[in-house]
Amino acid sequence: MGMLTEFKEFAMRGNVIDLAVGVVIGAAFGKVVTSLVDQIIMPPIGLATGGVDFSNLKWVLKPADPANKVAEVAIQYGAFINTVITFLIIALAIFLMVKAINRISRKPEPAPAAPPADVVLLTEIRDLLRTKP
Repeated sequence: MGMLTEFKEFAMRGNVIDLAVGVVIGAAFGKVVTSLVDQIIMPPIGLATGGVDFSNLKWVLKPADPANKVAEVAIQYGAFINTVITFLIIALAIFLMVKAINRISRKPEPAPAAPPADVVLLTEIRDLLRTKP
């Protein structure tokens, strides 16, 4: 029974629950950004590049052979391009979010402390000695 209690204490800690919420929200955010890239951003880019649909771009290494039930072997670089664009958008969104949070939570820097009296006195003595010929 002790191990079950330890696990319950571990799972109910705030950090673990916060992490679980972050993972769920992150997965949902990833789906939204993927949809944004695939359905909103890539069609105009494809139109601007002459109607190219990036997700269907591939380099066929070995064509399919339906008679022998051999599947096509291809490098799907178009899907990779979509994934890179999705990553860049997610990275930009996270950067902007962290930047906004840092701006909100930034505390003003404290004013520098005045030097101790003995340092001020020694500085004045040094300056007076410099002015003497």
